[in-house]
Amino acid sequence: MNGRAELVPWLHLDWALLAMAAWLLVGIAGVFALRRFRFVSRILFPVGSAIGLALFAIALSALFAPAQTAVLPIGLPTLPFHLRLDALSAFFLMVIGAASAGVSIFAAGYFRQGEGTPPGLLCFEYHLFLASMAGVVLADDAYAFMVMWETMALSSFFLVTANHRIPEIRRAGYLYLLVAHIGAIGILMCFGVLQANTGDYTFANMRAQELSPFWASAGFGLALFGFGAKAGLLPLHVWLPEAHPAAPSPVSALMSGVMLKTAVYGVMRVLFDLLHTPLWWWGGVLLVLGLATALFGVVFAAVQVDMKRLLAYSSIENIGLVFAGIGMTVIFSAYGMQPLAALALTATLYHVASHALFKSLLFVGTGSVLHATGQRNLGKLGGLIRSMPWVAWATLVGVLASAGLPPFSGFVSEWLLLQSFLFTPGLPDSVLNMSIPIVAALIALVAALAGYTMVKFFGVIFLGQPREERLVQAHDAGRWERAGMLWLAAGSIALGLFPIQFIQLIDPVTQVLVGAGLGDTVAANGWLLAPTSLERASYGPVIFLLGVAACCALAFLLVRRFYHGRMRRAAAWDCGHRWQTARMQDTAEGFGQPIRQIFEPFFRMQRDLPSPFDAKPHYRVTVEDPLWHWLYLPIAAVVARVARLVGLLQQGRIAIYLLYSFVTLIAMLLAVSR
Repeated sequence: MNGRAELVPWLHLDWALLAMAAWLLVGIAGVFALRRFRFVSRILFPVGSAIGLALFAIALSALFAPAQTAVLPIGLPTLPFHLRLDALSAFFLMVIGAASAGVSIFAAGYFRQGEGTPPGLLCFEYHLFLASMAGVVLADDAYAFMVMWETMALSSFFLVTANHRIPEIRRAGYLYLLVAHIGAIGILMCFGVLQANTGDYTFANMRAQELSPFWASAGFGLALFGFGAKAGLLPLHVWLPEAHPAAPSPVSALMSGVMLKTAVYGVMRVLFDLLHTPLWWWGGVLLVLGLATALFGVVFAAVQVDMKRLLAYSSIENIGLVFAGIGMTVIFSAYGMQPLAALALTATLYHVASHALFKSLLFVGTGSVLHATGQRNLGKLGGLIRSMPWVAWATLVGVLASAGLPPFSGFVSEWLLLQSFLFTPGLPDSVLNMSIPIVAALIALVAALAGYTMVKFFGVIFLGQPREERLVQAHDAGRWERAGMLWLAAGSIALGLFPIQFIQLIDPVTQVLVGAGLGDTVAANGWLLAPTSLERASYGPVIFLLGVAACCALAFLLVRRFYHGRMRRAAAWDCGHRWQTARMQDTAEGFGQPIRQIFEPFFRMQRDLPSPFDAKPHYRVTVEDPLWHWLYLPIAAVVARVARLVGLLQQGRIAIYLLYSFVTLIAMLLAVSR
């Protein structure tokens, strides 16, 4: 029995590596079937989905196993790959597996022939992307981590530019790749700081180092910059609203729902594992930056008229909430308040899993709408719940979860996060005690604006009347797409209905990272979720659901008993106008106008005013990100000027180049002689 008990943990890591290898084999099979569309879509993508399910099961089992390590004899001769599967990496593997299973089965019915990249090559890039994300969370040294990180960046770049014939898509892909590589430089420099000049870049060596506060803070800053670029933190968020609309919808779902979480994983790995002595002001920086990102993202999401750009800004908002939760965890840990640190970290991890499912669901839902209508502009959609009921009802689950309404997953994570803010008066710092209530109020504002945005998103697309005649003929999702959406919707519902059970899955992670957990506390209260005690706060999702169902049943019985047969159907009141048309409905621009007026300082607005002599006058307002003009365009101008100066060295004459070599040689000789 003892020998078997020692063998089982090793099997977890072996099986996880086997799942990665299986994804790579599926991708390679796509290369050999480059243009066999039905084989790729009906065989390879479903197999990739099954591998995701298997990885989910492996990671779920590994959560409760001891940490496992391995060394693979690949890479450079003196730099093998060190791998580690512990509770933190197992949790993120579980998220990757669960979300990719639904997105991959949806992709089996989504991709079409003739859309840019050949189907077999797209299959290779897609599954290489999945395998590299799994490799990122398993890497246990800087070399393996950076190889997987760059593989993830390059494969996702080619996926973003799948329809590369369109110039706008190419520009979006190049912007994404530029930001990704700038972030990668920050991560590499962070590892250089953490290894403390020992020459050993394994994570085990970094854990053993005791850095001074200055160098530890330098490592933290570089990690925040590098991983923040990938996560979309302010002001490094600019690639998200460009890359997500450009990418195919299943790719957007994976990038927003899963890839952003690898950056969250990287920050957690550095903060709570490699540095292992967080300072309180690190948490303050994360809290302020996360809150600013969340507020910025949700305000811009509320005024968007492109449905995929709206979801991209919504992802920025959710990433901001995640980083705010990490900031609270760091603050509590720095002051030795481990139970509250466990609460904040549980809320953060819960939101990581919740967002992976509901945001993937929303992106694949927009993909179905895009294929059925050919439109991304909210102003040209409407009334699709009649012709696309499957997509509408599945998307509604994602909308309710994203809006933070019970009994769905988004409510539980945001409620737990808010609970962690309510316990801050116990902090020994008076400045924090005074500022945190303001932060909690802003978190509530972000949640309210997120609900407002989701009402706009769902209402404009699916409710009302079709704004164009061809929308009446829009087709619903196929069987493969429905299966993927139902899996993601079921996950969002399950996380909302069974929070106690899921918190017990998170418990091993919080025990390792902050030395405490909520598992025993929440299990002691039956079906009521109480983060600390029943006297402070509790929530019963099943009880809530049963109460809503009972109220609905009672209303149905009362109406049937007292008003059955008395109902009279008539046209809706139309302000006395007999000829009501779809143009009289509230538009996406009109829906977002109050937010645009209240938060006008956030935006850079361009107004296109009509001329009185136009035959068809129109009024249009374009909302732009001010950081483009305040930060990125000035940097681009400086880089272009420097490039022109450096370009003067390139004369195209061999004599000039020989002169450069001679001058360099003389300068080196003078420097050595001194």
